[in-house]
Amino acid sequence: MKSKKTKTITVCASASFVKEVLILEEELKKLGYKVLIPITAYEMKKKNDYNVGHYKTWFKNSKDYKIKTKLMNDHFKKVIKADAILVVNNEKRGLAGYIGGNTLMEMTLAYYFKKPIFILNEISNKLPIKEEVLGVNPIFLKGSIKNLL
Repeated sequence: MKSKKTKTITVCASASFVKEVLILEEELKKLGYKVLIPITAYEMKKKNDYNVGHYKTWFKNSKDYKIKTKLMNDHFKKVIKADAILVVNNEKRGLAGYIGGNTLMEMTLAYYFKKPIFILNEISNKLPIKEEVLGVNPIFLKGSIKNLL
């Protein structure tokens, strides 16, 4: 009997949403998906420290941007490897459905490689990058992962 290939989902999100990313990782695994998440999420979980400022050291020391570059490259590889991406976009700074620059770059990469882009929540009309987000033809899940692949 031929086995069904496990679908791989890469979760993309602002570092501020790591707790939600970790919850979704477990939910997706229970549904049978292979799940790839940012390295920093594992580090935050291991240390039980979810203060984003403790990890973004490049703001205080510009030489640490090499760390940011490494993290970006690592996650870009996960986007390319996956069958689809799931964007976690909760409220941040009073903006519903927040998507930041890094996540937009990951979405762009997924779009370029013809990967389905799922976005967990609707986005605000006030999101400065709304035009670009909608331009990559995402599938909005309305808060539920039940509509994935």
